[in-house]
Amino acid sequence: MRTSVTAEEHYRRGRDLLDRGSDSEALAHFRTASELDPTNPRYRSYFGLGLARVERRFDRALELCRSAAKEEFFNPELYHNLARVHLAFGFKAEAIRYLRRGLMIDPANRAMSQDLAALGMRRRPVLSFLPRRHVMNRLLGRARGLLVEGRGAPARAQQSA
Repeated sequence: MRTSVTAEEHYRRGRDLLDRGSDSEALAHFRTASELDPTNPRYRSYFGLGLARVERRFDRALELCRSAAKEEFFNPELYHNLARVHLAFGFKAEAIRYLRRGLMIDPANRAMSQDLAALGMRRRPVLSFLPRRHVMNRLLGRARGLLVEGRGAPARAQQSA
């Protein structure tokens, strides 16, 4: 029986635990994998994601994930982790930016597409020369929503019934 566990095995166990929602246990495996092979960008990236989710250490998590993405800039999975770190701390705009960057590399990546769709997409302001928060854009945007998406239809149906 083998007593030593490789960095790749720790990484795989961590991924399985992360997928099952056991973030704390996953972090321990990612930390070990990163210590065993600190040059591997995937291990660093997932260790950063674990730090963000479990220990809430944004600066260190961001540093690990960014260095991994710089080293392996062609790996969409690393951009996905960067996006998830930003989302863990409420930075939606940055998360969207990294999800889009990852989708430029792998447009068929289902996980990133689902995350991007879940975040929702804002429409362009009706009057693009005015700021988004301007009262005219807000009023016209609501009106567009009522007309185009039919958001007001159920309320009108109840009134006529």
